[in-house]
This record gives sequence, structure tokens and C-alpha cells, in this order.
Amino acid sequence: MIKPVIVATDGSPAAVAAVEWAAGDAARKALPLRVVHAVDRLPYELTRYPVVPSDDQLLGAGRRVLEEAEQAVRETHPALRVTTALLEGEPARVLRREAAEGAEIVIGSRGHGGFAGMLHGSVSTHLAGQVSVPLVVVRPEATAPHGLIVVGVDGSEEAEAALTYAFEEARLRGCRLLGLYAWQLPVHAYAPEIIYDIDEVRHAQEGHVATVVAAYRERYSDVDAEIRAVCAHPVPVLVDAAEKADLLVVGSRGLGAVGSVVLGSVSRAVLHHARCPVAVVRPSTTEQ
Repeated sequence: MIKPVIVATDGSPAAVAAVEWAAGDAARKALPLRVVHAVDRLPYELTRYPVVPSDDQLLGAGRRVLEEAEQAVRETHPALRVTTALLEGEPARVLRREAAEGAEIVIGSRGHGGFAGMLHGSVSTHLAGQVSVPLVVVRPEATAPHGLIVVGVDGSEEAEAALTYAFEEARLRGCRLLGLYAWQLPVHAYAPEIIYDIDEVRHAQEGHVATVVAAYRERYSDVDAEIRAVCAHPVPVLVDAAEKADLLVVGSRGLGAVGSVVLGSVSRAVLHHARCPVAVVRPSTTEQ
């Protein structure tokens, strides 16, 4: 069975951008697109809403959101197979169920209605740690294409899944790939100070990252790829590079290079600070 790209929408600017991004990605991958909207009654049941919308109002609004999204996709990608679904429930739960039948999940960075708080709330962070398919978070700000995909590298299984996703995206888009391997000297409280030869450590890290990506360079020889090893914390390195990128790809969890940096914390940080779309990728179930 061919699994679709699944995109959540609530009609907000970020959701509109997410639908546009998802449609383009589905078209490049020759996959169908499934557009979903969740009707969540809970926010309206709180005391600050003196007038609770009726079921007809909520469902009617949801249908209009889906109709507008479908129409926009058909105008830009007329050959793309598009389906829509009006679902009920809390957004994170709805999307977690949808992920089981999808190739990837795409959401806006923030929204209103059924998908409120996509970025600064808990939905995107929760999904990034719970769904086994790639999660792409899209901001509403439109930027000119840069022809570059940035991916975080650290040699872990999670980062290898991110590398595969990033190389595939670069090949499909015909753009360059920049892999960033951020490493730091280990610091342990109450431990004796250790003197490092920084040049030796740097050469060791460069050798390690070259080994990690060698197989990808061979498999994706048609992709213009550059890999850099940088002595710095991964978050500012990735966020800065993402300023000139069309997509930033990170693994959902992993070990840092020399020290122990949990990539889960890195993915959460870049979700909040990167200006371009961010893909958070976990190893597939069969790989784990």
C-alpha cells in the first residue's frame, strides 16, 4: 500500500504554508496527499468561552477549511491525488493515529482552532518523540528557495535516519546538502582538568564524520554534499546554517560527538528557533 503524506490544517497562515509544503513534497515523491482537520471541542468547554459553538458550526467550519486547502492544492498540483478527512479529537492524538498510515506528517508551526499551539505548545514536541515517521514543522513566513538542505550528523542511528531523509530530499529537489557535525570537548564536574590537543581532537572528529557519511556519498553520488565538523554546540550551528536553507533535518534522539548531547533536546531547540521548515526523523520500526 502506498502511504500518503499527511498534512494537518486549521486554515491559519502556518497551516496554509504546511499544506503548500506537503503538496510539493508529495508531488516530488509521487505519493498521494491526505489533508486532515481535527475538531477538538475541549477548548470551547472552558469557562472563558461563554458561548460554545454547536456541533454544526464546528463541523461546518472544519469542512470549509478542508475545502479551501484541497482547492489550493489542486490549483498548484492538478495531477496530485488529494483526499481530505474531518476527524474528531485532541490534535496530538489524532495525528499520532494518522501517522501509523502515513509516509510523513506535516504541520504548521502555530495555528488556531483544532491545531492551536503547534510550535510553542506541546503538539510538535510531543509528535516528534512519538511518531515513527518524519515530522515536518513549517513556518508561515515565505522565503525564496536557497537550493540547500542542512542536516545534523552525529553518528547515531537516529542521525543516520536523518541523513537518509536529507539525502533523499536533496536528490528529489536537485539541491545541495550540508551536513553539520557539531562536537564539544567533554566537561565533567569535580573531575580533574584534562588538557586536550585541540588539533588532534579536531582531526579525529573530521575522520569520524567522514567515515559516517562515506556510504551516503557513494549511494547518492549525484548529490552535491559537503560535510563539516565544527567545535561548537549543535543548536546555534544548525540554526545559523538554517538561515540559508530550504529544510533543516535532525534526528529525534542521539548521542553527541565527544560529549553526551541528547539530540532530542537539540531537535526541540531547533523547532523553536530555526526559520526554515524542520524535519525531525526517527529510525523506522524495522531499523530499531
